[in-house]
Amino acid sequence: MKLNTAQTQRAIFLAAVCGQTYMQFSNQDGRFVLPANYTLFDTIEAQSLIGIWERFGYIIQSDQEIIIAFRGTSSAPNWIADVIASQRKFKYVQENVLTHAGFTGIYNSARKQIKSALRRLSKDKALFITGHSLGAALAVLCAVDVAANTARVPVLFTYGSPRIGDPAFAQAFKRYVPNSYRIASTFDPVTYAPPSIYKLPKRDKAYYYSHVPTLIPLDFLKGSISGNHVIGSYYAELAKLDPQFSEKLREANPGLCPVE
Repeated sequence: MKLNTAQTQRAIFLAAVCGQTYMQFSNQDGRFVLPANYTLFDTIEAQSLIGIWERFGYIIQSDQEIIIAFRGTSSAPNWIADVIASQRKFKYVQENVLTHAGFTGIYNSARKQIKSALRRLSKDKALFITGHSLGAALAVLCAVDVAANTARVPVLFTYGSPRIGDPAFAQAFKRYVPNSYRIASTFDPVTYAPPSIYKLPKRDKAYYYSHVPTLIPLDFLKGSISGNHVIGSYYAELAKLDPQFSEKLREANPGLCPVE
């Protein structure tokens, strides 16, 4: 699938928004660059697998819309979550589906806060959910949860997402979140993890994984594993699709857009 002009511009903008989740995490005081005409509503706190509470993103709003943005992997506890690829039941939908235990555990710890924030935000505003890498996995779980359990209809944009759940989860997700755009580089190794069939070492148990739709493929090769995955590379490649919009976004929002 190819994005139309409006979708392309939204993808560029949200890639920049995702980039700021890393700035929020790395700055001791949580500072990051807000897009023009947006205000910070809440900082998302979640618990890593070893019990450390960290900033995992934020919720911002304008007069017209709400954006929930999740951060990707930036610390050792998050890498641990990435590699724990056993599955658990995802209890926030009626269907019997399984999701990645590590990703689901992190999302579960932030769910109460996110639900509380959404109850206090206008239902008349459009809702966008976005994330990169591990943040993309959290964004997928959040989007299907919101769609299944509130009156809101989120639009999802992810970048460099791993697989999140079993084939039944992917099918259920498609029904709940029809407006979903999974932007993935052909050369990004994270998008191939966990494998479609994953077996724990020295055990017979197998776990099955499928990607959620809708794939928006990109082809960029940066010469390193990190270069093929970082949000700056995704932003740079998307920016080429609409250079005029990208330049206006950069000029109007100093410091917002990622640098490769």
